[in-house]
Amino acid sequence: MDLFEHQAKELFADYGVPVPAGKVARTAEEAREAAAGFAATGHPRVVVKAQVKTGGRGKAGGVRVADGPDQAQVIAGQILGMEIKGHLVRSVLVEEASEIAQEYYLSFLVDRAGRQFLSICSVQGGMEIEEVARTRPDAVARVPVSPLTGVDRALAQQIVTAGGLPEQARDGAAELAERLWAVFTDEDATLVEVNPMILTTDGRVVALDGKVTLDDNAAFRQEHGRFADPEAADPLEARARARHLNYVKLDGQVGIIGNGAGLVMSTLDVVAYAGEEFGGIRPANFLDIGGGASAEVMASGLEIVLSDPSVRAVLVNVFGGITSCDAVASGIVSAIGMLAGRGEPARHPIVVRLDGNNAAQGRRILDEANIAVVEQAATMDEAARRAAELASLAARGA
Repeated sequence: MDLFEHQAKELFADYGVPVPAGKVARTAEEAREAAAGFAATGHPRVVVKAQVKTGGRGKAGGVRVADGPDQAQVIAGQILGMEIKGHLVRSVLVEEASEIAQEYYLSFLVDRAGRQFLSICSVQGGMEIEEVARTRPDAVARVPVSPLTGVDRALAQQIVTAGGLPEQARDGAAELAERLWAVFTDEDATLVEVNPMILTTDGRVVALDGKVTLDDNAAFRQEHGRFADPEAADPLEARARARHLNYVKLDGQVGIIGNGAGLVMSTLDVVAYAGEEFGGIRPANFLDIGGGASAEVMASGLEIVLSDPSVRAVLVNVFGGITSCDAVASGIVSAIGMLAGRGEPARHPIVVRLDGNNAAQGRRILDEANIAVVEQAATMDEAARRAAELASLAARGA
């Protein structure tokens, strides 16, 4: 789960990471009130920042300085409702403006390729770190972090020194790095990033921006409910989550249902490849029904997939293992019957490929059921090509 900037800073503040004072506003009037509060304490200059879970806000005009409450209201009114890289701005962060002397970059992340934790630090802050690494690789330090020993003051000093930070910023940056590591580990994050981390004109090191990605797999031992963003959630993904289905919405036309994440991922690739022959037909979703493909689970999966208006055909790709193919086939038949009984009959073609445990029995069950929208394929390649073809025909109204 990605956090908004204001949520990341809320988390930072809980761990003693220095952040500017700020308030979230969902209307231009609320932005004015927030700016007026800062002006009353002697800080009339504020920054109005779009709250979206993507980068490039500044270039898109989503981060602007305001001199006083009236200007903050006008600017907030212009930013609210903007779309930045497909993300609608529903709120802004009104923050005290900082006197910046220098900008740096600091992050901790899971380095999956290296199978380790990694700290990245650079004296070139305020820019995309990928661009810095491309144009000035010597300015980017990558320091491995052991999960056994973590980050103490000595390693924190090593990280900021390797990043090229000047001496006057190193103590403050090292202290911030220690606390940021605590956020990373205690909150089960896969990324914590501060860009820029600034040195102010009065010598303080502050996290001027914040980006945090939390590991959803650790949600059971965390209390991150306050960070949920139901407004931004895809409605199909929300419905699937409520039914305990592993579903991810994609931009395509072939609904995918399979058992096992690896098999489903392979199916996505095969459908995308086959779809090139039919005008670029692509998978519409990832849906892993797991090992227990009961009628109820299959019905829920089919209902979610078929309710996607972009879906033109469905591919059910199952390799029978613990759950045998005859049970899966019975589940498909029952699921289609259950949907019809609810007044939601399956109208899109459904291509089924069964292999593995009791595959022959499963195919016979589907044959005997003689369901008009269901057809079978012997291999995954054949099933993918047929599903892509049917989706293409449906998209053309054929």
